[in-house]
Amino acid sequence: MAEKEKTDFLPSPEELALKDETVKVTIALSEAGVEFFKKEARKYNTQYQKMIRRLLDEYSARQF
Repeated sequence: MAEKEKTDFLPSPEELALKDETVKVTIALSEAGVEFFKKEARKYNTQYQKMIRRLLDEYSARQF
């Protein structure tokens, strides 16, 4: 697992449950991807949209 931590910069599902300012958008996602986030969101008692937003924020922050 230590090796994964070194190479995987993406946050864990647990880390994706934070609050931020938002802008509403419409996006089409794969059914499998949405189901994954819905399942993980239930585990952490949060909304799956927030987890997806955090994932996108983390990814985009590392692109600059």
